[in-house]
Amino acid sequence: MQDIQSQSHVSWICTYHIVIVPKYRKKVLYGQVRKEMGEIIKSLCKQKGIDLVEGHAMPDHIHLVLSIPPKYSVANTVGYIKGKSAIKIHYRFGKKRTLLSQKSFWTRGYFVRTTGLDTNIVIAYVQNQLKEDKEIDGGQMEFTWN
Repeated sequence: MQDIQSQSHVSWICTYHIVIVPKYRKKVLYGQVRKEMGEIIKSLCKQKGIDLVEGHAMPDHIHLVLSIPPKYSVANTVGYIKGKSAIKIHYRFGKKRTLLSQKSFWTRGYFVRTTGLDTNIVIAYVQNQLKEDKEIDGGQMEFTWN
């Protein structure tokens, strides 16, 4: 069970499982891009006071388990993370004519669900996705952010 967090006039446990996908589901999240994306997302969450509970990058999507304070909506939070990370990745790796050279790096949509009391089950699911991915690529793309 997660700890109850609080600010001056509110206490909360708001944890979400979010999946974001690069445009056209391209497999661009590997190697240095994957590591850099992890650092970018961690720093963006820290700037907003969002707790990154778990995060794993697959070659063609990213799983995040975020604890978002109630002062931010999920849509604004995901928009912030996707927008700022796309700009940072563009400036870091956008030299070649690839998906990384476009500022519209992510698809318009995303997947979100509340974890409720099943946060540990969702974290296990995200970690299991990483294990399945390792079986496919032989462990070459191993990387976690927690």
